[in-house]
Amino acid sequence: MTATPTALLREATSRLERLSADAEAGALDTAIGLMVAALDAGGVLHAFGTGHSEAFAMEIAGRAGGLIPTNRFALRDIVMHGDRGIDVLTGSLEREPWVVDELMATVPVNEHDVFLIASNSGVNGSIVGTALWAKERGHSVIAVTSLAHTARVEPKHPSGKRLSEVADVVIDNLAPYGDSTLEVADGIGAGAISSITAAFIAQLLTLGVARTIAERGETPPMYISANIPGGDEHNSVLEDRYAGRIRRGA
Repeated sequence: MTATPTALLREATSRLERLSADAEAGALDTAIGLMVAALDAGGVLHAFGTGHSEAFAMEIAGRAGGLIPTNRFALRDIVMHGDRGIDVLTGSLEREPWVVDELMATVPVNEHDVFLIASNSGVNGSIVGTALWAKERGHSVIAVTSLAHTARVEPKHPSGKRLSEVADVVIDNLAPYGDSTLEVADGIGAGAISSITAAFIAQLLTLGVARTIAERGETPPMYISANIPGGDEHNSVLEDRYAGRIRRGA
């Protein structure tokens, strides 16, 4: 296949259409049901990803058109909200299982909360460790990962588990092994797709939760843009209901 913009569009479109069709057929209903049940019980949706998978968490939490009872946490929180110095923030930190206890000590978690964890490979120590931490404490875990990739790589967590083997619900981001969809030279790939599909999955989940609540005759707790008149006031009223449980960084 020629590595052109049109080819990349085709790779992205075919996957987004498949995700949309699967969602219409009910493939995301279990995940949406867990999210709605958490919100009904007064819970919060915690989103986590490392590396480029943090884009998924950013789509879930704290954006216009998104759900307000959401909290995004990240590895840097052990510096921002913990006791670690900035020198600990290296590219290999996501592979380290030890970071989980320190990280989760910074996250405001209540009993009814649900975790949404994204990782293309689904094998790094911090990712698998966080999923295990949540499961051990009775929380449901929704995973977004590449089933094609994770099946071909070895887990880096001492448990020997992959994210897909820990989560209650697994959503395939449809990325191929290695993430790249196009070849620009012999053995050299481009056109990584997992961030695009993960962001779409995040929006499908958000839409599903909002529709479910709206179809009951209730108003979904949604952000409106802070850059339109009345946006800040609307958002602040709803954010106050979850004071101390959702963080919004700079």
